[in-house]
Amino acid sequence: MSTLIVIDQPPYGAWAGREALDMAFSLAAFDQPVALLFTGAGVNWLRKSQETMGIEQKSVEKNLSAAPVFGVEAIYADATACALYGLVPDSMVAGVAIAESSAEVIRQHSHTAFAG
Repeated sequence: MSTLIVIDQPPYGAWAGREALDMAFSLAAFDQPVALLFTGAGVNWLRKSQETMGIEQKSVEKNLSAAPVFGVEAIYADATACALYGLVPDSMVAGVAIAESSAEVIRQHSHTAFAG
């Protein structure tokens, strides 16, 4: 049994996405299989080299880079959302798999939790 955490919230302005990421890390730390799917405005979490000084928050890029260390099995990005927000593989953090069908990714997991 595996859990998919779906993050569809932008990386800044609300805490729902960060809380979902914390939940994924907690599951993985206790050897529970977990993956992340970023969709909608949530794909902006995956953008490399985010400059956050103007909003006085830490970049989420460092948080995401810890995912493999915690044991998160996969990070997926919805292909349609990536196109909408102008993200291509070279502009994303390392280790992201592009999902042509979010529905298929969801079907591959026995539990799904949505941020927000």
